[in-house]
Amino acid sequence: MAFDPLSGSQDAQARPLWQRLGWMVLIWIVSVTVLGAVAYALRLWLA
Repeated sequence: MAFDPLSGSQDAQARPLWQRLGWMVLIWIVSVTVLGAVAYALRLWLA
């Protein structure tokens, strides 16, 4: 079974809510961390 995000599969709906929210929180934390690291690096470079 290949992953096809455009097929309209019900796989996303079959996952529990806590797992979907967990992924969303994880992606948010990683993105904020990367953004902070880039901002800190720019601050050190420009200062």
